Amino acid sequence: MVGRVAFAVPGDLATPTGGYGYDRRVIAELKQLGWQVDVVGLGDGFPRPSAEAKAAAAARLGGVPSGCPIIVDGLAFGVLPEVAHELRERNPLVALVHHPLALESGLSPADAEAMVKSERTALEAARGVIATSPSTAQLLQDDYDVPPDLITVARPGTDRGAPAPGSVDGTVRLLSIGAVVPRKGFDVLIEALATIEKLPWRLSIAGDRARDPVAVEQLDEAILQHRLAARIDLLGVLPDERISALYTGSDLFVLASRFEGYGMAYAEAMAHGLPVVGTTAGAIPDTVPPQAGVLVEPNDVTALARALRMLIENPKERAWFASGARAAGDELPSWKDSAKLIAEALEALA
Repeated sequence: MVGRVAFAVPGDLATPTGGYGYDRRVIAELKQLGWQVDVVGLGDGFPRPSAEAKAAAAARLGGVPSGCPIIVDGLAFGVLPEVAHELRERNPLVALVHHPLALESGLSPADAEAMVKSERTALEAARGVIATSPSTAQLLQDDYDVPPDLITVARPGTDRGAPAPGSVDGTVRLLSIGAVVPRKGFDVLIEALATIEKLPWRLSIAGDRARDPVAVEQLDEAILQHRLAARIDLLGVLPDERISALYTGSDLFVLASRFEGYGMAYAEAMAHGLPVVGTTAGAIPDTVPPQAGVLVEPNDVTALARALRMLIENPKERAWFASGARAAGDELPSWKDSAKLIAEALEALA
């Protein structure tokens, strides 16, 4: 059975982040499955909208035909509890939770507590919840009181990529992909690399440098302070074909995230056969199995440096983990798989 669904997105759907990428691909795949998908733009300012932005979002959601299910991206859903409760009898609401808003790094305890309260209240109005990993689903049950029978786990899809052949010039090419925000742990990565600066490595960082000017300034200052500028390429936002080429041209993927609701960049790295160095935060262990890489505790500079040293100095270890990463990548769901799970959840609402 197919039908009509509204997909409500805050900000610009073209924003180059994993969450928006998830939204774009799911919308496209639902259309391929025969669904009529009406994209509803909720405006800017989320997840800290002004009163005017909330009112505008409420008006746009109110324009969705009665009875039509609405998937609302969690970046907005969690801060619109009043709107959700007003709409709950008129439209079946489905919350798409990439990760709980309170787990974004840098929030004060008071702000985090307010986010938890707001998101928990909003989720009470949801007829269904889409979580992007088993770990996030468990968090929603344990910390937000979401009944398990309302949750559908629909992991992001992963496009299969060309396997990375590995460099042959003696320099180990490291790749890190993510927006430059505190949650991605680039400060930890730079501190770790500074302790192994005598090893033969070069790092490329690709990701949005416009979202958090303070984090960008701190990253740039740390690189200069440790005299690593000649060995680190700061590439900013890149088109998909450039990202794919980076994966193929690298030897090792590293990202020291403080939390991930899934970790799409880790999955993409495995699909290209890259060994992974990451952390145990959030859903990363759901995404990266032991044979695909080394995970350390978040914020542990020493452990991160130790893992990087081991893989930089030992080509055989890199090759072993590369083989495991390729095998794990072959088991990852496609975007069509993810969209089918969401379509089934929508059908159940009917």
